[in-house]
Amino acid sequence: MNFKPLHIFGLVGFCGAIAAANPMETMNAMAAPQVLNGPGMEQTSMMTVISDSVFVKTALEGEEVLTEAIQGASFHVVDTTDNGWIEVAVGNEIGYLPVTEDIVISENEEEAMEVKEEVLAQAAEEQAKEDRRQNLVNYALQFVGGPYKYGGSDPHTGVDCSGFTRYVLQHGAGVSIARSSTAQSRQGREISAAEMRPGDLIFYGSGKSINHVGLYIGDGQIVHASTYETGIKTSPWNYRAPVKIVNVMGD
Repeated sequence: MNFKPLHIFGLVGFCGAIAAANPMETMNAMAAPQVLNGPGMEQTSMMTVISDSVFVKTALEGEEVLTEAIQGASFHVVDTTDNGWIEVAVGNEIGYLPVTEDIVISENEEEAMEVKEEVLAQAAEEQAKEDRRQNLVNYALQFVGGPYKYGGSDPHTGVDCSGFTRYVLQHGAGVSIARSSTAQSRQGREISAAEMRPGDLIFYGSGKSINHVGLYIGDGQIVHASTYETGIKTSPWNYRAPVKIVNVMGD
């Protein structure tokens, strides 16, 4: 669905940064329309939160928060100020928040509902991706302490580095990859360290030659089938200088 907001404002001043609750939870109830007298606003104008959350303050001055509006919440616009803030109806109260890139102001309630539906659908899609990656990590971590075996392909009986990543991606996420670490490094999409997420593969080697692979699990750690002495273990992702990082999850 493509919505056509009246305005999408650039980033100005204060904006909410606390992680949202589940976006599919109950949204803030929308108050009855009120007479608007701000510049350029129609009586039915509404705002919808498109970021994780924003704080609605009780007054322009001060830091007291009236409510935290989570992703997808919509409010009727009451007025706008000359210094980049808007007044919104929150139940029987008036709240204030800055117009930022976290907010879309729509021409009417129908359009606002379309914006809300799209925002929530996108949030649910992103959450599903995160859940899939976390489920993969949880699946892989159950094998920590298992045996290393050169050429092994099953972590229950012994596995080497690429056998381990191949097994857990197939059984933990339904992703099929090649058997050797070198071949695995040529699959998916190469990414930077700043882009990596749990479930991505990190490759190590000498120069451009790949000889080891681990699965990134978040918090700066990988899980990998390391050596005969240590078996399957976790390590800092940069315990060796990585040669390449690859997203094979397709998202």
